[in-house]
Amino acid sequence: MGRSPCCEKAHTNKGAWSKEEDERLISYIRAHGEGGWRSLPKAAGLLRCGKSCRLRWINYLRPDLKRGNFTQEEDEVIIKLHSLLGNKWSLIAGRLAGRTDNEIKNYWNTHIKRKLLSRGMDPLTHRPINPAAETPPPPPARENKSSSADNASTTTEEKEEEENDGGGLDLDLCIGIPSHPNKYRKDASFNLKPPPAAAAAEDTVVHQLRIL
Repeated sequence: MGRSPCCEKAHTNKGAWSKEEDERLISYIRAHGEGGWRSLPKAAGLLRCGKSCRLRWINYLRPDLKRGNFTQEEDEVIIKLHSLLGNKWSLIAGRLAGRTDNEIKNYWNTHIKRKLLSRGMDPLTHRPINPAAETPPPPPARENKSSSADNASTTTEEKEEEENDGGGLDLDLCIGIPSHPNKYRKDASFNLKPPPAAAAAEDTVVHQLRIL
């Protein structure tokens, strides 16, 4: 057997809620708290289904609801949560204070989807729609190996030439001829003569040898 309905369909109102119905629902929940939705309509004097009472309270009448447009921060939170949770609107609403799951779902379908599409993102996968269109980064610059080899060979050749040339020193080893050769010869002849004392000693030795 299936679960029995919470109320008799023949004796329930459908359609928009009236102001009087809202006041009855608010007064009952303030006095008895939330919950017991199957028995709440009869206890509150409402000809409504328990599900209808619950949705009316959660989506429209509870005091902590936020009114007005969604902020930019709320948009980004919804996008992030949707990328993690998908279309689990009740879980997303549980992490977004003051917003209902139905409100978030409607806002997603009417606004956030178009925002993601304008960014080039897929609303289902949260990935770029055409990743091939993205421009790849330029490759890193590479050094020209041929020019480096040429520079290395040129440096080696220059080094060898410097070694062969004596390290780049230009030495002019020239010996000049004296301008007054006779003067130097004359001075040299005087230097070859023994001193007077040495000559006298030599004559004495010769004389003694002759006597012997």
